[in-house]
Amino acid sequence: MQDLLDVVLPVFLVMGFGYAAVWKGFLSDSAVDALMRFVQNFAIPCLLFGAIASIEIGETFDPALLGSFFTGATIGFAAGLFGARLLFGRPWEDSVVIGFCALFSNSVLLGLPITERAYGTDALGPNYAIVALHAPFCYILGFTVMEIVRSRDAGFRSAARSVFASTTQNALMIGIGLGFLANLTDLHLPSALGDAIDLMASAALPAALFGLGGVLHRYRPEGDMATIAYVCAVSLTLHPAMVWLLGSATGLTEGQFRSAVLTAAMGPGVNAYIFANMFGVAKRVAASSVLLATAFSIGSIWFWLSLLP
Repeated sequence: MQDLLDVVLPVFLVMGFGYAAVWKGFLSDSAVDALMRFVQNFAIPCLLFGAIASIEIGETFDPALLGSFFTGATIGFAAGLFGARLLFGRPWEDSVVIGFCALFSNSVLLGLPITERAYGTDALGPNYAIVALHAPFCYILGFTVMEIVRSRDAGFRSAARSVFASTTQNALMIGIGLGFLANLTDLHLPSALGDAIDLMASAALPAALFGLGGVLHRYRPEGDMATIAYVCAVSLTLHPAMVWLLGSATGLTEGQFRSAVLTAAMGPGVNAYIFANMFGVAKRVAASSVLLATAFSIGSIWFWLSLLP
């Protein structure tokens, strides 16, 4: 339990610093919005570019591993999407964001360090394979469904054009695409440019967490607790359960099975709020789901660790 607290507590502290900065008037809401624009348009694209450009694609990508994890994630997305619409009567745009919250587990901030603490550094290979495709898969799925929903009255061609524009003009997707291009072409950047990208990337996660703390001061969970609890339940129970079943059926190795289930058991990552912020809907649900699911994940991670071989 102490090891889990050592991993999770710093995340809460950085969020808390952002919350306190806005609460005490050191930062305005507009300053927090500017910080989040920096995160989603510059810092995180650099982070994604660097991670994807450096991954060993041929050595770490196993179809059974990735199929088990991302099929489970897609089931979680569908449960969040249709649950928000049918159970809570949310608008379709809100429902897509809520589905994204159930889809995007915190594979980096929590998944990597918890797997390392539980099974050692040598166990992280399958985690890296999941992380490399995690953001591209989730954002492409989220953007596609959101643009279809937003263009549902304009016909298929209009929806297709909206999806194409969203995925090709968004800064996150540009970073992902350039990362794959650099990887596949074995591109070597000038050292100064590479160092600059690394500096930008190093700011991404702490700035995102700090900004999320500031956002939480604005978007408290009044009136949304049932929806937030539903997101937490899907994210922390349904997703890992589906990955467990699929991983067992596809014969994953013990190491792959551990990494896939543990990563699936993490609560929504900060990208869930970033996605909501891009479209300006369900931001309170997204921000509060990240916070509360991270807290609840202490117990859920303990549960899944006790079941894993």
